[in-house]
Amino acid sequence: MSSVQDPFYIVKEEIQESIDKLQSSFHQWERISCDTGAQVHLTKDLLAACESIEWQVDELDKAISVAARDPSWYGIDEAELEKRRRWTSTARTQVGNARKAVVAGREVNITVHRELMRMLILNRLTNPNQYTQDNDDLIQSESDRQVLLIKGASTARA
Repeated sequence: MSSVQDPFYIVKEEIQESIDKLQSSFHQWERISCDTGAQVHLTKDLLAACESIEWQVDELDKAISVAARDPSWYGIDEAELEKRRRWTSTARTQVGNARKAVVAGREVNITVHRELMRMLILNRLTNPNQYTQDNDDLIQSESDRQVLLIKGASTARA
């Protein structure tokens, strides 16, 4: 069977297009600022794409296993089977690497967010009156300034 008629090559091409789109989206994800709505949305899309592609590659692997039971029936040889296995292995590795990076990036964002929240809470607990003190200082400063302005105005009249 020629590669034009072989369903493996048709499916392989579709999966490769999905992998290319995944990699393009992944590079876009790498450039987006952390903790933005766009990044969160793209993260979800990337993980869904990884899951879909992994499923497709698994199905293609199953088809290769079926063909391996009787290669002559399908008009392929052991070298062709090995070539197909290598391709699915490479595809699985590419998708797995993207998934790991996205998951790790998401976990880093979650960790950073938690640390910032912890620091904010800790700051409020250790300095509960800091804002009150800052406000009191501002009020006192403004009050002192107004007193000086009033004294200056009354001295100028005299």
